[in-house]
Amino acid sequence: MFENLTERLSRTLKNLRGQGRLSEDNIKDTLREVRMALLEADVALPVVKDFIERVRQRAVGQEVLQSLTPGQALVKIVNEELVALMGEACEELDLATRPPAVILMAGLQGSGKTTSSAKLARLLKERHRKSVLLVSCDVYRPAAIEQLKTLAGQVGAAFFPSSRDDDPETIAREALDHARKHHIDVVIVDTAGRLHIDDEMMAEIQRIHAAVNPVETLFVVDSMTGQDAANTARAFDQALPLTGVILTKADGDARGGAALSIRAVTGKPIKFIGTGEKIDALEPFHPERMASRILGMGDVLSLVEEAERKIDKDKAAKLAKKLHKGKRFDLEDFHDQLEQMLNMGGLGGLMDKLPGMGQLPAGAAAQMDDRQLHRMLAIIRSMTPQERRFPDVIKGSRRRRIAAGSGVQVQDVNRLLKQFTQMQKMMKKMSKGGMKNMMRGLKGRMPQGFPF
Repeated sequence: MFENLTERLSRTLKNLRGQGRLSEDNIKDTLREVRMALLEADVALPVVKDFIERVRQRAVGQEVLQSLTPGQALVKIVNEELVALMGEACEELDLATRPPAVILMAGLQGSGKTTSSAKLARLLKERHRKSVLLVSCDVYRPAAIEQLKTLAGQVGAAFFPSSRDDDPETIAREALDHARKHHIDVVIVDTAGRLHIDDEMMAEIQRIHAAVNPVETLFVVDSMTGQDAANTARAFDQALPLTGVILTKADGDARGGAALSIRAVTGKPIKFIGTGEKIDALEPFHPERMASRILGMGDVLSLVEEAERKIDKDKAAKLAKKLHKGKRFDLEDFHDQLEQMLNMGGLGGLMDKLPGMGQLPAGAAAQMDDRQLHRMLAIIRSMTPQERRFPDVIKGSRRRRIAAGSGVQVQDVNRLLKQFTQMQKMMKKMSKGGMKNMMRGLKGRMPQGFPF
């Protein structure tokens, strides 16, 4: 997400960082570039105008002109205004009510409401220890009810059955009664979408809203619709008392205009952002972290939180103990490390959160995709247990057999073994002198194409 905007803004602001003094002229030139970058990212024009004016007023003041590092001061202002534009702080769901708390999902057809309902149920179960009931009031779209039932099973949430012959308002009421009787904490109501906004659709969702009195009414919108997302959100907000927005398909949106426009246009906070198709690809929206990513400064906090949740702590402890005893890092361990990386969102998910990725040469980021990881895993899985534990035995004939078994060329096997040897050396340094020695060893010594 934001690849185009990050590249453009990073290039523009990089020219400022080294300047000893700033004048109104070069501030004007920079703001013109920032303005064009935001417009190309499909940010709504009124939002761009207000943003640039706020930055300009602060930039020509004493805060920047008297700063010892005026270029960095201006970058700081742009960062702070981006945070303000997107909502200052992460706004969590307000579930402080007598159970069951009802969350109503609204949006157009194809925006990702059903999938987001299941993802939200999973997040509430795993991170907030809530029991969740999913119910579908979409009696129009073929298989909508079955889809939600299947997803509920995947995330371990309860599901309230309904059929295409039922009235949506009645379905919602009965689901709420069921939740009360079974002491369920949260009910997520998935509503029907349309291809466009119409009076019939709005009237129906207003009736459902009145029937269940939700504590949260979330508007689900596809980020790839750009500034149209903000306009649609405004139309829904006029019909329903929206409490927040879920921005979906952000991983496929290189522009990011929706994320930067919605809060300003509707006044409603983005509460969650969908970052992929997997059932765990829904994250709370942190404006300050997102602004940092937009400016190419990474999002290390989210990376650390993700590692805490997704890294297998037992395997990590076992590897640390093994290295501490002086045993060698082998291909079984390397295989586990690659799997852990995939669990954390793969190369794309990691690169998006690492500082400085915006300064990579054009095309470099595109080359680092998860196909490399899957290819490496396939090669290791084509080895015998003995070969994984004792990589030194893998000579010519074995390499040819492994290549044939994993569907790659012999040079791909050679490349993996070279990368493994580098990793083995780093792990040896870490076992002897801790993280400092490993980082010193890593600096400037990564082989080309290495995924870490």
